[in-house]
Amino acid sequence: MLRKIQQTTEFLKPKLHSVPEFGIVLGSGLGMLSDVLRDPVVIPYHTIPNFPLSTVAGHAGNLIAGWLDNRYVLFLQGRFHFYEGYSMKEVTFPIRIMKELGVSTLVLSNAAGGVNPDFHVGDIMLIRDHINLFPEHPLHGPNDSHFGTRFPDMTTAYTPHLLRLSKEIAFRNNIPLQEGVYVGTQGPSFETPAEYRFFHVIGGDAVGMSTVPEAIVASHAGLQLLAFSVITNIGYHHTDTDSHIVRNDHDEVQDAAAHAAPKLSTLIRLILQEI
Repeated sequence: MLRKIQQTTEFLKPKLHSVPEFGIVLGSGLGMLSDVLRDPVVIPYHTIPNFPLSTVAGHAGNLIAGWLDNRYVLFLQGRFHFYEGYSMKEVTFPIRIMKELGVSTLVLSNAAGGVNPDFHVGDIMLIRDHINLFPEHPLHGPNDSHFGTRFPDMTTAYTPHLLRLSKEIAFRNNIPLQEGVYVGTQGPSFETPAEYRFFHVIGGDAVGMSTVPEAIVASHAGLQLLAFSVITNIGYHHTDTDSHIVRNDHDEVQDAAAHAAPKLSTLIRLILQEI
């Protein structure tokens, strides 16, 4: 792993115009934030040594570096998922690369199903914590102290002062912002009605198929972390067995995410200006 990371880092470093302060992972339908970069460098995943390939609709498959206002930022325009057949180490490989390239703060975004009855499609949820229900752990296997400690503490994985700052900025700019716990599952099937109810009972507010592995590796690597979910479909309607059945559809998820993307993009830009 260390050899692969060094090889990939050596390939990428000469292509960047500066050392990136921030890394941002763009989830389904949320790729537009990279469109406002100044002097962008676009590097397709398939040209990067050791990089996986994103196979999911709505994930463009580019690493993009550039200036977002006055901060040099590294974007993953499309992420990798366990359900695509990748190992957890492959899923989280780009986070290791971001760290080696100089990133100190990671921002994750995703499209998620809402299980909190107070949430609606189009809401943005600030992730304050997560519940890991993936069957494989990204730190499984021998630990290399070059990357981090054997037993990383996850108590404050989502950096407390960044959570406070995000809520303050959203309030000052009249950007509605929910807050909650993200449940990470294997996928790729959407959840059953019983699973939606279960996730809510155990403390979840939203559910999705990503983010948790990246958050764990970010914590292991000592990165500051901030994460957001765009609520693109709802599961709480299933708590009433007599309610009208609403089916989940990936195209609708992408549409809902794209509709909410300008709001989330604005919020992330404002936050990065004040970090």
